[in-house]
Amino acid sequence: MRSVKGKEWYQADEVAQEYDSKRFSKGGRLIDRREKEAVLAALGPVEDKNILEIACGTGRFTVMLAQEGANVVGLDISRAMMVQGREKARRAGVADRIEFLRGDAARLPFPDDHFDAVFAMRFFHLADTPAKFLAEMARVSKQQVFFDTFNDGSLRVAYNWLLPMGSRLYSEGDVRRLLGDAGLDLADAKHDFVIPFGFYRKVPNGIAQPFRSLDLAVGDSPVGDDLASVSYWNARVESADEPSRAATRASDAE
Repeated sequence: MRSVKGKEWYQADEVAQEYDSKRFSKGGRLIDRREKEAVLAALGPVEDKNILEIACGTGRFTVMLAQEGANVVGLDISRAMMVQGREKARRAGVADRIEFLRGDAARLPFPDDHFDAVFAMRFFHLADTPAKFLAEMARVSKQQVFFDTFNDGSLRVAYNWLLPMGSRLYSEGDVRRLLGDAGLDLADAKHDFVIPFGFYRKVPNGIAQPFRSLDLAVGDSPVGDDLASVSYWNARVESADEPSRAATRASDAE
């Protein structure tokens, strides 16, 4: 994975300023809606929960959860992205429920079991040390870890090498190994978007809609999960009476 180039690209001011408009306008609105549905469905009622978002970016999910009554910490490596997030929170009237922090996801500045839930969207495809990142997420969560991946058996492979930030793709076996090593139990997995994101971003919403209907029809077929380009993984932290491996795994991933 082109991790250095990816980090430089992600932190650029011009990328942050145009991030939402380029990715979540036109047919990208369908992506935004589906991702927000996935986060809310996984995290459940969030009122008064303490939640950490890794790689919060421009605050799409951070602000949404704060509007639902959660207390949210959004952590990101990009100052430029967080500038956009703070402005979005201010406009939404939820700045008092969100703390934006610049930090390293491999060394989270929080004690063990600090949050009710920890999640990351659009992060693991850029992760240079995914085992370490996931172990840290598990360490600071009391109950739940949720994240998405792009899949190595999907159409995304066809254009992956063209992406300016590079991209890491995962198999189900890869994810299950990462979960096991982090001391997490897979509670649920959803798979979606047979047609990759890049297509939806390029076409008007009116054209994207019928393709999305076709996408969902294929996704509901027996081969849908195998062809999906995106997976949403909902995992539970091992119960308190079981030996916790997260801290040990985080150290092993150094």
